[in-house]
Amino acid sequence: MTRVKTCAVAVAGGMLLAGCTGGDDAGGGATTAGAGSSVPATGAAADLQEQYQRIVDAVLPSVVKIETDRGEGSGVVFDGQGHIVTNAHVVAGARRIRVTAASGGERMDARLVGAFPPDDLAVVKVDGASLKPAKWADSSKARVGQIVLAMGNPLGLAGSVTNGIVSALHRTVSTRGEGDFQGSTIADAIQTSAPINPGNSGGALVTLTGEVIGIPTAAASDPSIGGAANGIGFATPSNTVKRIVPQLIRSGEVTNSGRAALGVVVRTIVDPESGRASAVAVVEVLEGGGAARAGIEEGDLILAVNGTPTPNQTALTTVLANLEPGRTVTVRIREPDGTEREVKVTLGELPASERP
Repeated sequence: MTRVKTCAVAVAGGMLLAGCTGGDDAGGGATTAGAGSSVPATGAAADLQEQYQRIVDAVLPSVVKIETDRGEGSGVVFDGQGHIVTNAHVVAGARRIRVTAASGGERMDARLVGAFPPDDLAVVKVDGASLKPAKWADSSKARVGQIVLAMGNPLGLAGSVTNGIVSALHRTVSTRGEGDFQGSTIADAIQTSAPINPGNSGGALVTLTGEVIGIPTAAASDPSIGGAANGIGFATPSNTVKRIVPQLIRSGEVTNSGRAALGVVVRTIVDPESGRASAVAVVEVLEGGGAARAGIEEGDLILAVNGTPTPNQTALTTVLANLEPGRTVTVRIREPDGTEREVKVTLGELPASERP
């Protein structure tokens, strides 16, 4: 009689899990796994394995699962008062926020303390809970090739850990807006090969010393396949977290962002013939800002900053993300009558309500 193996497929946490059972015509024989000797890890391999385990034991209690009425993500405990760091896009527009420790336990209600969408950071707070704060690294000391672990809640699988390396530093990464989240442009982002999947957002990118060096925020997409590009993820550096989060905790807003701003509100102009973005139009000039002092007016088009073309809002934001407040830049504009000219603008600082 031919033996038949049947497989049952179930969906758990967004992943397909296949469980197979083998049939037996005798109806009762137990199957013994093939006999073989195990090979214990020794030397450097054993040391690295033990270090991974120590890091997970030390850091995972500081990583939480965040669930909202809009979706789910991850968070990292910032201090002993119940403040938790996550991505702004994880909690954008949420009416209900609940937090669960990575080790499990009851779901705890949380409230939004504040968010700073330009850096895609937010703080939520759980009252009356005993949560373990993470240790935060100095991200300026990150090095390409450094081993890192990503901890979070990918695809609903709480307390998951992946590993990789720091693949590159000082990336400028723009994320797309969706729903109540307008998108962000993160300067100085850390690129990592540690897998970043939906739900990892807001979790922890951790060094071998057990310190959080970044907040996993986005995974690159490959337009050729219409999906995620494997092994290319980005994290907001811990030094940005340490600059922004204390301000959100103190007042719910950011007044010292360290990010440059022209002092305008803009929108992208699309060429009706080609369907491509061609420039950004100034729809509002903020009083007292650098653009106002330079004579830029509503209706002007911004074509370039310091010689770098700005065909859309993302391009303009990317240029500004790599500049510092107080610096004077050359801005090429086109007036409504078609006249083009260059003006000098002394950059201001980006408040939470301004883009860019």
